[in-house]
Amino acid sequence: MNKKVLVTGGAGYIGSHTCKALAQAGYLPVVLDNLVYGHEWAVKWGPLEKGDTGDTEFVLRVLDKHKPEAVIHFAAFAYVGESVSDPHKYYSNNVGGSLGLLHAMVRSQIDKLIFSSTCATYGIPSGVTISEDQPQNPINPYGSSKLMVEQILRDFDTAYGLQSIALRYFNAAGADPDCEIGEDHDPETHLIPLVLDAAMGRRPNITIFGNDYDTPDGTCVRDYIHVNDLAGAHVSALANLLDGGKTDALNLGTGTGCSVREVIDVARLITGRTIEVSESARRSGDPPFLVAEPGRAQKKLAWKPSRSGLDEIIDTAWAWHQQRFG
Repeated sequence: MNKKVLVTGGAGYIGSHTCKALAQAGYLPVVLDNLVYGHEWAVKWGPLEKGDTGDTEFVLRVLDKHKPEAVIHFAAFAYVGESVSDPHKYYSNNVGGSLGLLHAMVRSQIDKLIFSSTCATYGIPSGVTISEDQPQNPINPYGSSKLMVEQILRDFDTAYGLQSIALRYFNAAGADPDCEIGEDHDPETHLIPLVLDAAMGRRPNITIFGNDYDTPDGTCVRDYIHVNDLAGAHVSALANLLDGGKTDALNLGTGTGCSVREVIDVARLITGRTIEVSESARRSGDPPFLVAEPGRAQKKLAWKPSRSGLDEIIDTAWAWHQQRFG
């Protein structure tokens, strides 16, 4: 019988791709999702339990019913701008929801968790690339909420022996090459699907916020990692914990940055479409560079990105975009 893994937020973008990777690795993913932002159609590889992580009694019932070996915790709100205007929503859901889940895990004697964290915990980086040793000084409530959960996880390890690996993502992108699932946010804020919307005529243009950064072409540089590579890292982190691994926090990125203009240029080549651009002032809080130093994760998890070239990311995203929105 397949080992069960509870996946909170498993109906979302990264969560659903991780469920597919778990199933391919021989696990049965049990999705816990309130479907506020997730999609029921994205739950294809195991059962769905609809509810909130903050409802400890509900989570206890789910854990008792399915008896998972471990938990992968994606469930969170993730709109940076909204977190600034409505911090209560983010601390209540991201921190409070995590506490409800962790309380249920301790009571159920489940002691292994993979946590979906973010490079937003670092804030404005001090160099071009970011290592796990860089100080974490988030500049918005979303990043702060994720950092608080990282600290809670360390405390739960000390007090209750709950082992966890926090995975700090850089820019997730791309889609399942089989086009079974892909990116579909409402509202959409990620660059690549917005660029593809412009290519498809679903929006008039794509806005570049700032063209005077100290970068090769003046636009912001980000580390894009294919969602399938992220999913594979979660499976590897789970295997590490199940094999006796210890609490840790790791960057998930490629170590290579691509600028906004590069993304638009590659999208034009792959789609063969005209993509109109408008240029606007910088947005406050946008660092010029956000690029991972990924070596620790690659060494600890015996994992390496294999699909994260910009061409393949945009090619898979475009195939999905045409199927979903065409």
